[in-house]
Amino acid sequence: MSAIDNVAKQEARTRSELLREAARMYIERKQRWEQIFSYGKKQASTKNLREKDVLDEIRAYRRRTTKD
Repeated sequence: MSAIDNVAKQEARTRSELLREAARMYIERKQRWEQIFSYGKKQASTKNLREKDVLDEIRAYRRRTTKD
């Protein structure tokens, strides 16, 4: 808690304000990732992609862009 109190003091906020803001940001980030994964699943379904297809494409991209 001392780290939280220190940050709150530096930002001239109460501990409660800081924790509320941290919780809000956490929830927003979690919801955003859920949206991203939902979009990815829809795209995979629409294009009949399997996880292996995605991993293969990532490997191929990394091979093309890796500088030796």
